[in-house]
Amino acid sequence: MTVQQSDLQARWQQCVDAMPLIAILRGVQPTEALQVGEVLIEAGFTLIEVPLNSPEPYQSISTLADAYGGQALVGAGTVLTPEQAHQTLSAGGKLIVAPDFNEAVAESVAETESIYCPGVATPSEAFKAIRLGANGLKLFPAEMMPPAVVKALRAVLPPQVAVFPVGGINPDNMASYLAAGASGFGIGSALYKPGKSLTDLRASAQQFVQAYRSSQLACN
Repeated sequence: MTVQQSDLQARWQQCVDAMPLIAILRGVQPTEALQVGEVLIEAGFTLIEVPLNSPEPYQSISTLADAYGGQALVGAGTVLTPEQAHQTLSAGGKLIVAPDFNEAVAESVAETESIYCPGVATPSEAFKAIRLGANGLKLFPAEMMPPAVVKALRAVLPPQVAVFPVGGINPDNMASYLAAGASGFGIGSALYKPGKSLTDLRASAQQFVQAYRSSQLACN
């Protein structure tokens, strides 16, 4: 493991400890990325992903990483191929998030300076991803994995591996997932969607951050 990778993993852990909410900016335009990022950073977000089925995603990733890379880990979501992962890294992204677990992607980023969070839905997928170097696990779709399922998974997964339910997460159901052992969440359209005003985005971001903090306190 390189020194740089070790430093990045420490940053990843700091972000997870500080505010483990991944902002999923599906559909964000490069021209609005700077302002959207500013709102999220001000609200307390430290993890930002731009799904690669967004318009000119690598440009948005580069803009966000250049402006906020010192305050947040920025990267890509919906990463399906090794080529997409490496394009993300070339754009300045450090976070590689996928809806599935793909061995080729895992192997291609294993020796790079990056944080890899593949999507999993079964214990077999989860442990295979961990063996191939996953830093976190995206439990997707969360609608299929209620808190009882998360609790069962958490009981057997290594405690240092962060798990993030994604899909259908809202401020009202965060507490039950955290009580079951979730580390944090990926938040998509409930937080951001194309056309949403910065004012409304700010309100949603603050609501999620406050809901997380309140839920965390309730679980401790």
